[in-house]
Amino acid sequence: MTKLTVNLHLTACFLTLASLTLATHAPAQSPLENSRDIRFQLDFHVPDAALRTLLPPGFTSSVASQGPAKGANLRVVFTDRLTVKTPYGKRLGTGTTQLVELVAPVKDSSGTESQLILGGLTADPSAVPGPFANYRLATTHTMRRTVSNDSGPLIEQQDWVFLAPTGEHLEMHIKFERGFGFHLPPTPVRFYSAQLPAFYQTIQQDQQLDILRNLTTTPPDRVKEFSIKAGGGSYARLFDDTAQVLSWDNILWLDRSVTSKPE
Repeated sequence: MTKLTVNLHLTACFLTLASLTLATHAPAQSPLENSRDIRFQLDFHVPDAALRTLLPPGFTSSVASQGPAKGANLRVVFTDRLTVKTPYGKRLGTGTTQLVELVAPVKDSSGTESQLILGGLTADPSAVPGPFANYRLATTHTMRRTVSNDSGPLIEQQDWVFLAPTGEHLEMHIKFERGFGFHLPPTPVRFYSAQLPAFYQTIQQDQQLDILRNLTTTPPDRVKEFSIKAGGGSYARLFDDTAQVLSWDNILWLDRSVTSKPE
């Protein structure tokens, strides 16, 4: 969540030349899908020892020491995927779905900052086990979003429930004053699978982020109501009594493009 300052003409030229060089020498990646999402993200600090047991060999937790993500070693991301399509604009699968993912910021074996998909619960049976081989079907799932404006600020309420037969569950209720947020420009990031650590996708996300509450940067608190229930099954070790939410982030929109690992 850092802001990049570009030093006008010379830096722009350098970046253009660098990108051309990378395009010449880097292996080609195959485009897979594009989507537009609405998301809500909770940044957590969960027990380090429990998290380490889920990291494949060669991966280490990468925790920010400053900024809005300070101390966060796990993200719980609730996603309403509004449109899912091929790179050529055709509907992919049902074209829409809802899911929740557990994502850990990590460094891979080369030291590259990356993201690791630890697991997820999805409403779509065709998305199980999914590209990262660790999504479970949520046989109970609901998603509700309502927005109201009674001669004042916009008030939004979200309710998400995902429950798997094996006990894993992620449920959130939140009511907040909606704001404008700020734009995070697209940056390609590797997303690895904790189940298949040699596999990754490169995902570029262009998004508008609104931080509603943050324990480090302490912006004006716009959260009116909040509750979270998480754990069960293979998730139980992460969400003990010491697990703490550090940031409440409303992602008003997110455009996502996915490419496959080069051969």
